[in-house]
Amino acid sequence: MDLPTETSLLYAASHFCDLLAALGCLYLLVAAATVLRLPEHRRSQCKPNAPITILKPLQGAEPNLAPRLRSFCEQEFEAPVEMICGMLNRSDAAIRAVDEIARSTASSIELKIDARERGSNRKISNLANMQISAHNEIIVIADSDIEVGPGYLRDVVAELDDPDIGAVTCLYHGVAASGVWSRFAALAMNAHFLPTVVLALSFGLAQPCFGSTIAIRRSILARIGGFEAFADYLADDYAIGEAVRLAGYDVAIPNFTIGHFCFDDSLATLFRHELRTARTIKSIDSLGYCGTVITHPFALALLAALAGGNNPLWLAAVALACRALLCRSVEYRFRLPRQPYELIPIRDLFSFAIFVLSFFGRNVSWRGYSYRVGSNGRLVPDRNVAP
Repeated sequence: MDLPTETSLLYAASHFCDLLAALGCLYLLVAAATVLRLPEHRRSQCKPNAPITILKPLQGAEPNLAPRLRSFCEQEFEAPVEMICGMLNRSDAAIRAVDEIARSTASSIELKIDARERGSNRKISNLANMQISAHNEIIVIADSDIEVGPGYLRDVVAELDDPDIGAVTCLYHGVAASGVWSRFAALAMNAHFLPTVVLALSFGLAQPCFGSTIAIRRSILARIGGFEAFADYLADDYAIGEAVRLAGYDVAIPNFTIGHFCFDDSLATLFRHELRTARTIKSIDSLGYCGTVITHPFALALLAALAGGNNPLWLAAVALACRALLCRSVEYRFRLPRQPYELIPIRDLFSFAIFVLSFFGRNVSWRGYSYRVGSNGRLVPDRNVAP
């Protein structure tokens, strides 16, 4: 039997990439329709009567940190709210932002500095240290790069009135800081990540939980083992949501987004950040992650062209048009400002490169520390290995 020639292999590869690109264009159109059909979120009219504690894990002098912290203090929420900002290091530069907010607001803000590390995940160690000082039954956790509107707490906490709801998490959109790389990062969230999550939720293909927000009762947190149970996981937010579901509760995800501030200031920073995110998602569901190859139709169409395909250029143009349509749908549904459409071609290629590279290695860089991700999704510190 004759072995396939190099020409025949390239021809087969070209047709395969063409097929995947065509499926990818269909995926983008379905995603756009799904985003547009997403029901509008109805703001809660209930008056909250239970006091809550907000836990904010901080590290480093992030750009615009003080205004983001202030957005959690300026809430339309009648019940008492305390905010605890935690750090592992007494010389952490984020202390200045906390002091600035504490001087300019009447809200209850406490600074908790505790160097104890309870596992490889420093953020979870920070949260566990802060929880000791929390006084209220309802705890709301939000990452340091999140900004919210004045109705945020009311809408999130209202979901916990349902006894079947064990936790609440939030979708998020990208908010660009100054500079092209931050715009690049925000575009990835708004044109890639957010519609993919909306589609997956609409068709029951995923059960996510995001660090953007996790609202949970202290009693349920204790039931799933407390923060310490997740101290070695890379995808700690997902693991918390999974544990809540295994305990017999649902995780609510309201149909609105909150802002995720993108402050990547260089290509190297963006690369490390997005590679960590990709490997985090891959550690959760490797098979499902492989299937997301069809979410990159523009790059696949160009690969078909390189392999000698017959119709690569028009398919690449269709892929870009479908991505632009999806981006416009996200803008319209979530009332986002105009996205940088001129960056879509290079953004799509960069996202595909990150997707491919995520399969080559298990190292990630997180807040200046290097780790190796085990097959079970656990973090192993590895400061001698570059990501």
